[in-house]
Amino acid sequence: MARKISMLAPEWWDYTTLDDELLHDAAKLAPDDMLSLTREGFKVVFYDTLEDFYLAEALEYITTWKHATADQPAGICGPIGPTEQLPLVARLINELELDLANAHFWGMDEWYMNGKEVPPSHPLSFAKADMELCFNRIRDGLKMPESNIHFPKADTTEYIESWEGVRCVVMQGGQGDIKHWAFNDPVKREGKFIEAPPSPEEYGRLTTRVVDLHPVTVMQNARTSGGGVVTGVPTQAITVGPVQTWQAEKVSIWQAGTHDNPFGMRLTTLMIGKQIADSSVPMSLLSGHPNVQFNFYRPGIGTCEAEMH
Repeated sequence: MARKISMLAPEWWDYTTLDDELLHDAAKLAPDDMLSLTREGFKVVFYDTLEDFYLAEALEYITTWKHATADQPAGICGPIGPTEQLPLVARLINELELDLANAHFWGMDEWYMNGKEVPPSHPLSFAKADMELCFNRIRDGLKMPESNIHFPKADTTEYIESWEGVRCVVMQGGQGDIKHWAFNDPVKREGKFIEAPPSPEEYGRLTTRVVDLHPVTVMQNARTSGGGVVTGVPTQAITVGPVQTWQAEKVSIWQAGTHDNPFGMRLTTLMIGKQIADSSVPMSLLSGHPNVQFNFYRPGIGTCEAEMH
């Protein structure tokens, strides 16, 4: 049977093209049902306070960088959504006097405009946010060498090569409205993908690259970062690919309920827990990764009950 046309953007693939029964099953999940989807290779964790949630996220940086030695450098790949953990990381580094000489960091993505990555002077620059919220706050003598901080560029060669010979202990991420990690969005419904989206295997072969952003992603970033000015948000980005994601020993997704909604958080939990992989829901492809953890701020999970406001 032919796949449905998206309700959100007919020229694209996305979760609204999935079978209605799966969507209804996701909407019915209670928080305890989400916890019960934990299985080998996939763990669901709840935090009762935002303080505990963001501290735990920050501590993943500390735990990762404590593994780094001259013989075995180690790093973390981190997101710009969420960002609340970043100042906590800097404070912990300074208080613990953790020397980052052998530590590495990979930024997950960056905006792409006019044939190149946006400069740090751009108000939405992810590199700028990482530096201002975290790395510039670390004391001299503890700072990570600039050569160990890797941000994706339009020419992805150097970024891709930086993953070789360095242990990526954790890739952190958030989940967007379109159910992506980083900017691994669903693809356009065109060419050979007119009738069906890429298979999980085909999507999984994608490396760091320039991508077109689903209109929902553009709208979300306007809402969360641009005061709603959609025309100020780039429609393309450079994003870390599934190839690099599978080089990470663990993928840790942090969901406080501010980026995706109650339904979206349930849908991807169900699909990964039940190992239902479909590239119209890119996050579901993580069902094939051997070590994934979903971290939720419990009050942010909400409900899928209809309620007029």
